[in-house]
This record gives sequence, structure tokens and C-alpha cells, in this order.
Amino acid sequence: MKTRSAVVYSVLRLLAFLVPLGIMMLFPIFREMYWLALIFAALIGVSLSIIFLRRPLDDIAEGLATRRQERTTKTPAQKDADVEDAANAALRHDDEA
Repeated sequence: MKTRSAVVYSVLRLLAFLVPLGIMMLFPIFREMYWLALIFAALIGVSLSIIFLRRPLDDIAEGLATRRQERTTKTPAQKDADVEDAANAALRHDDEA
């Protein structure tokens, strides 16, 4: 995952919330009921991010999937160690029988 992608996505998500909140706070009704402005801004922000921020989200998800795949893929040294462990376990099992 590229750090730049995560930062860009996070900043854009914050802007998708804060800009509508700022606009709504200009109206007197939302100044009195700020909690309503927060709910509407959250709904607008989620909607905007679903519609317009698909590419940055895909970049982040792809990077996370790649990192997880690299972490779960065994290196040749780990595979060799697993074969040796299996051979040692088989020898111990044969000695006990």
C-alpha cells in the first residue's frame, strides 16, 4: 500500500464531510441543531465517497491485499524448514513404533 494513496483518500474523505458541514452551518437552523447538521454531513460525505472516491479506495485495498499475500506466502527457506520438520517428525514417529 502506498502511503500517498492512504493520505489522499483520508484527506478527501475528511473534505467530503467537512465541506458540507461548513456549508450547512451557515444556515441558522443548523446552528441551533448542530447534531442534525452532523448527521446530514455524514450522510453526504458517505455518499460522495462512494460515488467519487472509488479509485483511491481500490488502490488502498489492492495494496493491503498485496501486503497480506506477501506475508502469507512462504519463502523457500520456510518451505525447506517445513520439509525438515516433517522429516524429523516422521523419524521420531518411526523410532517410537
